[in-house]
Order: sequence, then C-alpha cells, then structure tokens
Amino acid sequence: MTKGENVGVKEMEERVEDRLCEKWSVACGLYSYNFRNVFTWRLLKTILMGQVLSVLICGTAVSCQYLANAGVETPMLQSFFNYALLLLVYATILSTRKGDMNILQILKTKWWKYLLMGLADVEANYAVVKAYQFTTLTSIQLLDCFVIPVLMLLSWFFLKTRYRVIHFVAVMVCLLGVGAMVGADILAKREQGSTSDVALGDGLVLLSAVLYAVSNICQEHTVKNLSHVEFLGMMGLFGTLISGIQLAVLETHAVAAINWDLRISTLFAVYALCMYALYSFMPVVMKVTSATAVNLSLLTADLFSLFCGIFLFDYTFSALYIISFVVITVGFIMFNAVPTYSALPEDNPTVEIGGHTAESSLDHLLAAERDPLRTETLTAVAAL
Repeated sequence: MTKGENVGVKEMEERVEDRLCEKWSVACGLYSYNFRNVFTWRLLKTILMGQVLSVLICGTAVSCQYLANAGVETPMLQSFFNYALLLLVYATILSTRKGDMNILQILKTKWWKYLLMGLADVEANYAVVKAYQFTTLTSIQLLDCFVIPVLMLLSWFFLKTRYRVIHFVAVMVCLLGVGAMVGADILAKREQGSTSDVALGDGLVLLSAVLYAVSNICQEHTVKNLSHVEFLGMMGLFGTLISGIQLAVLETHAVAAINWDLRISTLFAVYALCMYALYSFMPVVMKVTSATAVNLSLLTADLFSLFCGIFLFDYTFSALYIISFVVITVGFIMFNAVPTYSALPEDNPTVEIGGHTAESSLDHLLAAERDPLRTETLTAVAAL
C-alpha cells in the first residue's frame, strides 16, 4: 500500500471515529452546548411558566387545607365548580365557531374520545384526594411521582417522542429533590393523612398517577395538533357531566351539611379560580414544552405549599426544603435545556433541512442542534 493510500485510509478512519463520537454526543444531548446555548430566554420563560403552574396548585392546596380545617371535605363539588367554569367559557367559545370547529361538529366525530379524557381527568383528581383518607402524605408524595415514568412511556409509544440520556438523568435528579422533600417531612414529623388502609391508599395514588398521565398525554396531543380551546371546552363539558353525576351519588349529604358563610364561599371561589387558571394556562405551557416537562415543574408545587404552611399552619421549617427546591429546579433545567425529538416513519430516510437533504438522522440532529432558533421538539429519523 502506498503512502498516499495509507493517509487516505487513516483519514477515513478518523472521520468514522469522529462521526461515532458525534452520534454518541447527540444521543446524550451533549453536542455543541455551552452556557449561551443552554440558558436562553426560552428556557427562562419555560421555568417561569412552570412555576406559575406550581403557585396555582399551591393556591388550591391552601384553600383545600382551610376547607378541611373547617370540616368541609367535598372534592367532587370543588372539581364540579372548576369544570363548570371551563364549560361556561370555552364551550361557549366553541359554540360560536363555524364549520368543523363548532362544538356540535366536534361532538359528532370525537365525543367518545373526549368522554374518555374527561373520565380519566375527573377520576384522577378524585382518586388522589380520596387516598388521603387511607395513607400518609409521605406515601402520596413519593408514589405520585409515578406519573412521570408513565408519561415518558406513553409519549414514547403514542407521540413518538425520543429522549436522550440527559433527559433520564434530569428525571432522576428531580426525583432526588422529591426524596429530599419527603425526608424533610419525616424529620419534621409532618405525617398528614391516615394509615387506616395503606395498601388501598397507595393503590389509589398509583391509579391517579396513571390516569393523570393518560389525561396529560391526550392534552399534549390535542393542544399541539388541534386547539387548546377545543380541549378545554370538551373537558369542561364532559368534566361537568361526570363530576356532576358523581357529586349527586357520593356527596349529597356532605354538601347539605356545609355551613355556607362568606369565609367558606370565598375558599370555594379561590379553589375554583385557581383550578380554572391552572387548566387554562397548562395547555399554553404544554404547547411549548411537553407533558413530561410540565409535570417535572409541578414537583415544586408541594414545596410552595409547605412554605405557605410555615406561615399559615405552623409547619416546621427545614433547610432540606430549600435543597429540594434547588435540586428539582436544576433537574428541570437539565430536562428542558436539551430538546427531545420525534421519530418519523422509517420509509422517509431523508429529511429536508433548510432546503438541503440530510443523508441520515445524525446529519439532521447535528444540523438542528446548531440552529439556536430551533423549536424544542426536533424531528429526526429514529435511527439511534
């Protein structure tokens, strides 16, 4: 072999080695990322929107705590008010639209889909509230995180979302933050809830997590492909119907026993408005991120509730709460700093990128990574 041929072979081997290294870097989400690429205005906006959702959940938790202290335990009535608000606003908007976007046309073609979505959402809310009667707050906080792996699994199969190594690492970091929060609760001896039937209570939490995952994955698909107004209008319609029936069956006596005064009415109004704002704002956040990212951001909701509880309900403060908040935030940043991508059909081996044809999924991924204006969800062939 001549000297020129040796040089050519060596250069080819180096290119192959560099290509494999680049492929591994892209798979891990580590390619060409520096602080300027990671800490963008888009990421900051995503973090802030996620924390707004957490604050709204905190508002529902505080109002629920005050209602429970007043002897009012009517989760279906509280949910009914929220769904009724969604129905009043968004179903009304749908009724004024024409053509396929009209509420009657939607009901003709997709009523059963939204019925199942509404059923999953209503029963998820009911199951997690009911679990407090049988198991402890610590168990609920830990098992409620089960929604995240279920969401990732459903996203993988139904939305064709593909994750990188760093996304799984980020989820583990967030769960470590939850562990720190639970540890602080144990040290503070804040064991709310009950231990009358722990197995039943834990089962209800797991059921709630699965139902939330189903509802959220349907919501992500709807808001990204159809309309968030359509989703909220149909959720309000079927949520009101289902929660109204369940309210009549399960909580008639509890509602009749409520001593309606200004304080109780205000607490119901605060809860309903916080839930209405949460449901209205969540599709906006989910449209620019994903259902998994939204649920990761919601892990801080318990911490906001705890911080409020320190001032309102004399909870014991622990530095572990601050550590937990920081760890969860770091994990959330890690998850959102590196974009996920969606798998295309295998019969489409080439993808147009800015007028050029990519030769492989690697070329597509590398080109997308170098484009700072790229949206979070990248499209690529599932060759990795």
